[in-house]
Amino acid sequence: MAREQFTFCHRLRVRWAEVDRQGIVFNGNYFLYFDVTITEYWRAIGIDYPDGFVKVFGTDMFAVKATAEYHGSAGFDDFLDIHGRTARLGRSSMQFLLEIWRGDTHLVSGELIYVNADPATKKSAPLPDPLRQKIIAYERAVPDLAGAKT
Repeated sequence: MAREQFTFCHRLRVRWAEVDRQGIVFNGNYFLYFDVTITEYWRAIGIDYPDGFVKVFGTDMFAVKATAEYHGSAGFDDFLDIHGRTARLGRSSMQFLLEIWRGDTHLVSGELIYVNADPATKKSAPLPDPLRQKIIAYERAVPDLAGAKT
């Protein structure tokens, strides 16, 4: 995927606690980087996460799938650019695609699937229209809206 399709990018520096004995980022920490990027993405589109979801929409987002494909490794003190975008908006779910880059080197590709749900019952609920509109207005590449009818 071309980096130009991503509107959002979060930069971070690899810390010592995130690497193994050889100075390479432990593979599970890439999911931590994805999570940090999603939180910053919400801020970028004007949503105070996590409190904003519950206060404004009466719902919350729950992760239901997380995958990563490793193309290379990051190391201690590397600067990483984590690109994230909403690729699909369903009735109650959304798909984020993520890529981690060190300079011009593509290190990791990832996918996160979230389901919007009632925080008390944990049952899925339709994505709020104001949330959809914020995402569509923000994204450079329009998300796939297949199955988005409520």
